[in-house]
Amino acid sequence: MSEPVAKSSDSEFCNYRSPLSTRYASKEMQFNFSDQNKFRTWRWLWLHLAKAEMELGLSITPDQIAEMEAHLDNIDFSAAAAEERKTRHDVMAHVHVFGNQCPKAAPIIHLGATSCYVGDNADLLILRAGFNVLLPKLGGVLTRLSKFAHEYRSLPTLGFTHLQPAQLTTVGKRASLWLHDLLMDERALRRARDDLRFRGVKGTTGTQASFLQLFDGDGEKVKQLDLLVTKMAGFEKCYPVTGQTYSRKVDAECINVLASLGSTVHKICSDIRLLANMKEVEEPFETTQIGSSAMPYKRNPMRSERCCSIARHLMTLASNTLQTAATQWMERTLDDSANRRITLAEAFLSADAVLITLQNITEGLVVYPKVIARHVAQELPFMSTENVIMAMVKAGGDRQVCHEKIRVLSHQAGAQVKQHGLDNDLVERIRKDPYFAPILGQLDGLLDPSTFVGRAPEQVEEFLNEEVYSVLKTYENIEQAPVTLLI
Repeated sequence: MSEPVAKSSDSEFCNYRSPLSTRYASKEMQFNFSDQNKFRTWRWLWLHLAKAEMELGLSITPDQIAEMEAHLDNIDFSAAAAEERKTRHDVMAHVHVFGNQCPKAAPIIHLGATSCYVGDNADLLILRAGFNVLLPKLGGVLTRLSKFAHEYRSLPTLGFTHLQPAQLTTVGKRASLWLHDLLMDERALRRARDDLRFRGVKGTTGTQASFLQLFDGDGEKVKQLDLLVTKMAGFEKCYPVTGQTYSRKVDAECINVLASLGSTVHKICSDIRLLANMKEVEEPFETTQIGSSAMPYKRNPMRSERCCSIARHLMTLASNTLQTAATQWMERTLDDSANRRITLAEAFLSADAVLITLQNITEGLVVYPKVIARHVAQELPFMSTENVIMAMVKAGGDRQVCHEKIRVLSHQAGAQVKQHGLDNDLVERIRKDPYFAPILGQLDGLLDPSTFVGRAPEQVEEFLNEEVYSVLKTYENIEQAPVTLLI
């Protein structure tokens, strides 16, 4: 059978588009990294530069400013693509196209600037906007998960270390561990956003030489220009020193916090997948949803699997930004450009996708208390042996004798479980042994699962009150509608 060959009639379907755009990420994050937003921002930055230069005395007229303002949005992408094919320079292609639309302003567009004036400053605006899209979504997940943790703060469940049954915890306490890591991510994303500065007006190698020439050697006016454009762009500060670009360590810091968020989401969703296998907790499952094309009975945790899948991609992107920062020779090299176009967008789109999906999961987590209780009952007899020994000692028994009795009965019960596949019958064996007659009346109380969870319920309450709710206040006035996954 021959390989498929694209036909002209298939042209509508020939262009590859990332699944992050076609399946997973939100429209608002897609727009943030769209060509329309990027190149409109370039024009917006040229407008600010011209306004600031006019304000500081350069020969720029209000008519030129008005002409630029009138053409911020009507970008001729076909003309820009044709220009770039000729010039092999994306910024100059858009300078020419913008200039053709604004003939009066054409002589002063990009005056004194280097390509990174629009390229880097636009990227910083887009990164900041990306964090502003992500943070309310993270707040939505925190809100829903905090309600879940509070609701199930006292429900005993098996704790696991090494994926082996350990002392009991509660369903809510386990959720508080997820909350704790997400809270760290919220703080890290907010800090990364707030630490962003503007590149500003720095010139070709960061020395501002071209602007010093424009202003006839008046260094104070050049400083004012840098500050003025920074304020116009909505930043309080610009980076005090740059090369041609802002330091690529800024990208590394931003993508590292997103990668760290990815690791948190992966851990949470891995836990949910394991709990789904044990039938203790499940993600939402719709009435018409199909778990398997071959096995109709299956309820696969596809949402959690999607989160893990995309989170793994997100985590790998951090290494790209680190390598880019490490290989910027002297004042800059261009081998960062193509990589950043892919890496920065994919990191934010991936983070957006996992938060959307995680919110959908946390809105509909299903807990099965009876299954949880059955699993607890299978393991609790072994965990309760120390309580039984202490009760016998208080009733006048010898600890060493009691310990040996419990050891023998425990091994017998363990053999029933492991060798014969039967239930744990240690408690029944204790009830039938005359030695334990003094404490039989206490046995049910000694085996009450709620007495084995320590301060877990109180820990959840304290954590929510002292750490979580204050953060949630930041997002309480932001609409957080339920998420519907389209695919």
